[in-house]
Amino acid sequence: MPPLVKICGLSTPEAVEAAIEHGATHIGLVHYEPSPRHVDLKTAAALRQRAEGRVKVALLLVNASQQLTGEALSKVRPDIIQFHGNETPEWLARVKQLVPAQVWKAVGLKDAGTLDRIRQYEGAADRILFDAPAAALPGGTGTRFDWSLLKNHRHAMAWGVAGGLTPANVAEAIAATGAPLVDVSSGVESAPGVKDVDKIAAFLKAVAAC
Repeated sequence: MPPLVKICGLSTPEAVEAAIEHGATHIGLVHYEPSPRHVDLKTAAALRQRAEGRVKVALLLVNASQQLTGEALSKVRPDIIQFHGNETPEWLARVKQLVPAQVWKAVGLKDAGTLDRIRQYEGAADRILFDAPAAALPGGTGTRFDWSLLKNHRHAMAWGVAGGLTPANVAEAIAATGAPLVDVSSGVESAPGVKDVDKIAAFLKAVAAC
């Protein structure tokens, strides 16, 4: 069975419709102003409403304050809140207790030691999303990590793979890691933050063929 697929960093109704039409199981909305994929909470809420009941919607936050996190959850009401900064397991556990949304944590996979360190998130996060180590921006950089780090690893939590995925390499990534979920953002864009509907279609077609 092909992996689940999240198309992240969507900012327009057209991109949301393309992701849904071609078979995405999840979409991601980024609320982080430095990102070229940033959407304000009003836009995020409208896109989430458009997708409701059709795909799972994740809202991505980066080192957000308690106030912003609460406001974002209240206005957007996502199925998933994805933390992409330096958030602690204690903070994730508190959010998980207070809201009905799933809690995902993105982690930059630098070396085998990272796989030991993520154990601290057991019970606090519902899914770990392995990404390339953070650079100037956390995520959406088009950089991949060493997929061989995940080969034969016994995962204690639900997980997925992000970072540098494209229509051309996603099948290789799935074969190398056995990922149950793949997450793409810059790999289906024509420019930073500009989603390309043809690339979205090609990515989802490549995953479906796995």
